[in-house]
Amino acid sequence: MDVPTVGVEEEYLLVDRGTRAPVNRGRQVIATAARELGELVQSEFYDAQVEVCTRPTADFADLRGQLSLLRETTTRAARASGCLLVASGVPVIAPLEPLTVTDDERYLRMARRSAHLIDGFTAVCGCHIHVGTLDRPRALALASHMRPWLPVLQSLTGNSPLMGGRDTGHDSWRSVVFSCWPTVGPPPVVDEAHYLAHVDGLVAAGVLLDRRMLYWYARPSEHVPTLEIRVSDVNADLDTVILTAALVRGLAAVLLRDVDAGVPPPKAPPYRLWGAHALAAQSGLDGPGADPCTGRRLPAELLVERLMDRAAPGLAAAGDLDMARTLWDGLRRRGTGASRQRAVLARTGSLTAVVDRLAVAPVDVPLPC
Repeated sequence: MDVPTVGVEEEYLLVDRGTRAPVNRGRQVIATAARELGELVQSEFYDAQVEVCTRPTADFADLRGQLSLLRETTTRAARASGCLLVASGVPVIAPLEPLTVTDDERYLRMARRSAHLIDGFTAVCGCHIHVGTLDRPRALALASHMRPWLPVLQSLTGNSPLMGGRDTGHDSWRSVVFSCWPTVGPPPVVDEAHYLAHVDGLVAAGVLLDRRMLYWYARPSEHVPTLEIRVSDVNADLDTVILTAALVRGLAAVLLRDVDAGVPPPKAPPYRLWGAHALAAQSGLDGPGADPCTGRRLPAELLVERLMDRAAPGLAAAGDLDMARTLWDGLRRRGTGASRQRAVLARTGSLTAVVDRLAVAPVDVPLPC
């Protein structure tokens, strides 16, 4: 079995060390971090955000090492600008100043064209997993086969229950906020010709600026030869990131055999896919999930076990099966990022304490009894 490469992109918030509220200091932080990281650290839509990108690798020890270095270097750069680097899907504490759009020609065009969306919109931070190397036809075919599994991956990674000081009632409020943008949602089953006609038609109609503005939950990347999985909140817990990437890569290895054998993708009606994603965003691992193929509601943890079983041959082929099982057992014990945010708030009554626990390099502060 071929073992795909994997890469990770993480988006972070910059918050002031005093107020713990988002601040527009991305330009300074990126300039400092880029002295060591070069193009691996980049701007995001808002000045209060920073993105880091690993290089593709087939080895998860290397992936963990890359992410650790990216986080450490960017954290130092943030500290030099009086910031904490925070891994949360949305801001826990509301901004005390307006969030400014990054001074980038493409982002500014997006903001002008979508001003009705920007008004009241907040920064959202995700974690994107790339698997490759895949040309566009193969990436689209793999996306069609992965569609039913994407809500399960989403349920593992919810890390945005609190926004602006209130509990949203969702594990991943980022998913809800981001869904206001055009094309956010499950990928359709399309071949390359239909993909090009569909996306280029949206660009010609002015719905999208370009193909890079396509926000399907699984999409062929337009700048590297990969399939990009876009369902996860960013997580401070590195084990959660590694587990998600391992499951994506293991599942991709298994499903690519079906793609190459000409096996049709599973039938999952769009309304069931949307419903499964809505449940994953709301309940994470703590409530029911849904099988998009049958419509049955099942415990979310059972759906993860099914995903683990389906991905097991691919995980084993890469030597990752024991690691993935260990990380999954650990996540079940600790809870998702969302459940840990709520636990800190219940224990301390402090939003500041929640933000500190979400810092990529956690802040060591004494907690009230």
